[in-house]
Amino acid sequence: QVRLVESGGGSVQSGGSLRLSCAASGYATSSYCMAWFRQAPGEEREWVATIAPWGATNYAESVKGRFTISKDNAKNTLYLQMNSLKPDDTAMYYCAARRVCTVLAAAVGYWGQGTQVTVSS
Repeated sequence: QVRLVESGGGSVQSGGSLRLSCAASGYATSSYCMAWFRQAPGEEREWVATIAPWGATNYAESVKGRFTISKDNAKNTLYLQMNSLKPDDTAMYYCAARRVCTVLAAAVGYWGQGTQVTVSS
């Protein structure tokens, strides 16, 4: 059974940093396209970053240069290092595993339950 569990969220002040983790079980992160999405209250789920099975990364313009996606295949864990956080980054953050590297939240795949990130000004 595939399971994704996020952790590492919390409350920080603007300019602060957080590192999110997503522990995967039931499949190998090396064989899936892994991604982070976020969703603020009243908003649609928004793509943040993707890391392909071969390691290539891609970022939304709003986080480029501030966030870094990475993974440890030996630990079957996905990470999102978030620096220079802004109040606009406040959202529930979700990790996703899909067979196709796509920015579309509606694509078929697996999702975690989410971890809340709150950035105060």
